[in-house]
Amino acid sequence: MTSADMALPAQDERTMPAVVLQDLHQRPLDQALTELHTLTEQYGYLVVVCSPAVPEPVLRRLHTLRSLLESDRIAFFRPELPPLGIAVLARQLRQLASCDLSPGVLASAGRLLTHYIHAGAVLGSVTKLDRVPVGLKAHAKSWVPGSQFAVLAHPEPQLVRIGPGATLKGPEFHTWMLLAKGQLQSDWAAGLGAAWKAHGLRETPLPAESPVWWGTGRMIEFCSYLADLPVLYQLVTSVRQTSCHWCGLDVIGDRCVFCSATPAAHEPPAPRALQQRTPA
Repeated sequence: MTSADMALPAQDERTMPAVVLQDLHQRPLDQALTELHTLTEQYGYLVVVCSPAVPEPVLRRLHTLRSLLESDRIAFFRPELPPLGIAVLARQLRQLASCDLSPGVLASAGRLLTHYIHAGAVLGSVTKLDRVPVGLKAHAKSWVPGSQFAVLAHPEPQLVRIGPGATLKGPEFHTWMLLAKGQLQSDWAAGLGAAWKAHGLRETPLPAESPVWWGTGRMIEFCSYLADLPVLYQLVTSVRQTSCHWCGLDVIGDRCVFCSATPAAHEPPAPRALQQRTPA
């Protein structure tokens, strides 16, 4: 991770601890280079997960460090998810890191697991929201005092003005929901968790990158996700694996995240449908 507030607490006793590459762009280059080299030698392979809202200087420093190390054992993973969704996905990968998955499969599992994350927010304004399509009507209503909007950014963009009967289409399988509260008072997101039949609701501090991503600090970010390690493991291992023809790593999906090569004769896997389960 590139910031400490994106490293969520462990989901269970098997969840691997997160390694935070803090203030990469503000530290001396040789110091950051030594840290990344040490981590690579310690763990063998590194998957650096970062948000699309991460500052550009941090991205430039990451690419500079990998180039200087001339290493194909460092992968950058920057999925199109809001910051809270990124944090949840990173923790899922930390859970899977305790299993018998090869580095290539573990790294490419992130792209598969994004299909099962529903990430959105309750916003006090959508005037500066540019990550989700916003119509002129919604922009106009955003200027009305007291207006609030519910937005789903992933997997399918949705936007509704909060009012009687307002809802968002959610997952067709049971999940947990995580809330991160900013400068907005609302119980709507908690009610959405009940409507989506979430197993339960947990809270965490709002990531510092969230106001940048959503265009406002008057928000409550939410994320619905799969929490159980056996379910995550079954999803990943049920997908056909191929060997990267360039670096030889076993991977799933249409691209090796370490060397960026596309496996030969690849057939993109479709996300598996999860069966409805009644909570115990």
